[in-house]
Amino acid sequence: MLTRKLLVLQLDADSLAPLSGVIEEGWEIVQARGIDQARELKSANEDCVVGILAINRFSDDLLEDIEKIFSACRNMEWIALLPADCMSRFLLCKFVAHNFYDYHTLPPDLPRLLVTLGRAYGKGRLKDKLRNNPPSGFDYQMIGNSPVMRELFSDLAKIRHAESPVLIRGESGTGKELAARAIHRHSARHKGPFIAVNCGALPIHLIQSELFGHEKGAFTGANQRKIGHFEAAGGGTILLDEIGDLPLNLQVNLLRFLQEKTIERIGSTRSIPLDVRVIAATHVNLEKAVKEGTFREDLYYRLNVLHLKMPPLREREGDIELLAITFFEKFSREQISKAKGFSKQAMLTMRTHDWQGNVRELINRVQRAVIMTENTLITPADLGLEKRTATRSRISLDDARDKAEMETIQRCLKMNGNNVSQTARHLGVSRVTLYRLMNKFNIV
Repeated sequence: MLTRKLLVLQLDADSLAPLSGVIEEGWEIVQARGIDQARELKSANEDCVVGILAINRFSDDLLEDIEKIFSACRNMEWIALLPADCMSRFLLCKFVAHNFYDYHTLPPDLPRLLVTLGRAYGKGRLKDKLRNNPPSGFDYQMIGNSPVMRELFSDLAKIRHAESPVLIRGESGTGKELAARAIHRHSARHKGPFIAVNCGALPIHLIQSELFGHEKGAFTGANQRKIGHFEAAGGGTILLDEIGDLPLNLQVNLLRFLQEKTIERIGSTRSIPLDVRVIAATHVNLEKAVKEGTFREDLYYRLNVLHLKMPPLREREGDIELLAITFFEKFSREQISKAKGFSKQAMLTMRTHDWQGNVRELINRVQRAVIMTENTLITPADLGLEKRTATRSRISLDDARDKAEMETIQRCLKMNGNNVSQTARHLGVSRVTLYRLMNKFNIV
């Protein structure tokens, strides 16, 4: 018969007396007196997934000690044994309701307590199994089991060992930087630096200096030598995010580096050899930009040696629920929440939502719901999706995306008093990108 371990932590000398009848076949008692001993016993008994916290006398300052216990013995299902008169204390009742699997009053009803222990043990083992068998892509710090994500993980496994430039495409919020970091972390360059640069966020007159550096006295205000992002990434990887926003004159400098593996600081004529792998990322159509003359064709082919396509969330069948539960558990551990999960309607609404902001939007909505909900199960209203219909719109995805982008920009401009710089910061894009979108949608 399987022996199940039960960590029993007593916070005073008399609290264990009523538990003598619990020690029977099938249970092994691991008994601790105090937080430090509980931490040591949990470390020595990693397969212990359920515990009893026994308290014979309670005071309000004891809550701090109980919080330390939860921090020291993570990933366990706890059952509280408390004197009946403790249940009149509001703070304790609230803490027990939010943090314990169940509670019993002293003296406990042993048959009922054993049933509770069995259920808590089953839930603890299930959660332990989920922790030890993470979804595909967990080693890349990305989560997903959908066919498109499994294909992405397969491509990552091939790309990470190469030295060629990589072009990562995908909508905003799909995890382009996460993929770039995964490539670097699993490459031979993992001990070197990883430098991420948003090309669209750099001031136009400072881009060359920021990327390639400058010498002292190279221009007004250059009071000392500056090392650029490329030199800072020496021996490692540089991510050029929003590469489509890089001005044409700077595209020449980048092309020269990709061809010769050297740079020149502003104000210098000396070529500096660098060992840096370049990863570029964009959410715009670079082929279209090449045709329109805003992006160099030769640079496009230099960057697009290896490429990754980050799938939008709406194409990741089955991953929405997986991501929602994963981030719900993360945020629930970080703060006290009334929620214990998602309602069936919330799950249905999330599955049918278009997720214009992709994973970033999902994380935002789940985090807000965990903090703000007053419900045991998160509802569509908690997620801010109560007005969404249960079926997708029949208009094309491109039309729906354009409509959502236009409305969002108009709303943010109004909220920021038509200040373009503030609106760009609010939306998390560069002013160049915002002006391009405003021109696209004829927003004046």
